[in-house]
Amino acid sequence: MPAQMSANTQSILLLTAPLMLGSGDSKASASADLLKPSEYQRLARYLVDIGKQPEDLLSSDAEETIDACSTVVERARLRSLLERGLQLSQAVERWKTRAIWVVSRADAAYPRVLKSKLKARAPAVLYGCGNIELLGMGGLAVVGSRRVSDPLVKYAEGIGSLAARASCTVISGGARGVDRAAMDGALRSGGRVVGVLAEEIEREAMQRLNRDPLRSGRLVLVSEYDPCSRFSIGHAMQRNKLIYALANHALVVNSDLEKGGTWAGAVEQLDKLHLTPVFVRSTGEVNPALDALVEHGAHPWPNPSAPDNLLEQLSRAVERPTNAESPETAPIHSTAPEVGQGPSGRSPESPADALFRTVQDVVLSMLEEPKSETEVADLLDVTKGQVREWLKRMVDRGLILRSTRPIRYSMVRRSSQAETGV
Repeated sequence: MPAQMSANTQSILLLTAPLMLGSGDSKASASADLLKPSEYQRLARYLVDIGKQPEDLLSSDAEETIDACSTVVERARLRSLLERGLQLSQAVERWKTRAIWVVSRADAAYPRVLKSKLKARAPAVLYGCGNIELLGMGGLAVVGSRRVSDPLVKYAEGIGSLAARASCTVISGGARGVDRAAMDGALRSGGRVVGVLAEEIEREAMQRLNRDPLRSGRLVLVSEYDPCSRFSIGHAMQRNKLIYALANHALVVNSDLEKGGTWAGAVEQLDKLHLTPVFVRSTGEVNPALDALVEHGAHPWPNPSAPDNLLEQLSRAVERPTNAESPETAPIHSTAPEVGQGPSGRSPESPADALFRTVQDVVLSMLEEPKSETEVADLLDVTKGQVREWLKRMVDRGLILRSTRPIRYSMVRRSSQAETGV
């Protein structure tokens, strides 16, 4: 469990967290005009720019810092949020009795992999129970629908067991169906498991089936939402990015076609985020959604049978095109993983990747001052369409920022929140 809660984390909780004191407690969130993630990001960036940290909002000269920040967040709103000290102390006491820890982006214990892969999208605060070190070990994400057939439950359990015997951590969403089956399979085989929850981590931490793995350090439950928060579709969708960001590889066991959280999460990875290679089940029940995900760039699961070569087979499957007979028509994401993956998922750099890396360096050197697509295209003497594609990839990778009205692109400042951790 992380050390005692830092002053930075206390400040961030006061600004962003509902501080619920029980299941169904709606008074906390209703009584406070909490900062939304985007609002907190702007405030954190401004604090860095003026040489301050979140903890300075609680210091002896807090009024001076609050006044300075009033250009970003209304002064009265800041004061109202920061005056919830009693509510925070009650919530912290409740969390402690349930062995729930809290870390913020400003803490050394915060998973570095989330900052590296998600950058500004990494949650400001994480709540957890269990061995926090598991969050930095990578592993295999296993995801799928809640309502599945018994054969697919057995399949997911088998994948979890195989990963455990390969000393590979299983990462999943904790929901009934595929997620829980994979986690159970891993735990029964003595493996390590990360459960990324969208609801009520307090309740899950007290479940009997989780007690022994939590105590032995083989399980960690983590969430970016209040420990007493109820389920919402939005939370379930948002936690997908954490599951993929914590993993080195991901397997989609089943999904609904073009709907549901599993589909949305997988498509987001394949089309936009590219945090880790995505595989789909390639045996058993036919699933149109899995075929469609292959068209988006997912890899057929290579069906490893022995734990000693699980990771080797996954890496080899990523290195070769999905359509071995026609490499030139293979999906765009079937060869090299995107920036931010670990060595276990990286293939040799292709000529296209080498070209983009060179272009990336040139474009970054041009964006010390914001520029439009037209300006960049004129300087490089290429078409606007080509520039637009390059800029989009760089935005997706968190290398540059896109502003609107008018549309301009600028280099991410090294002193920004994504680099400083607050």
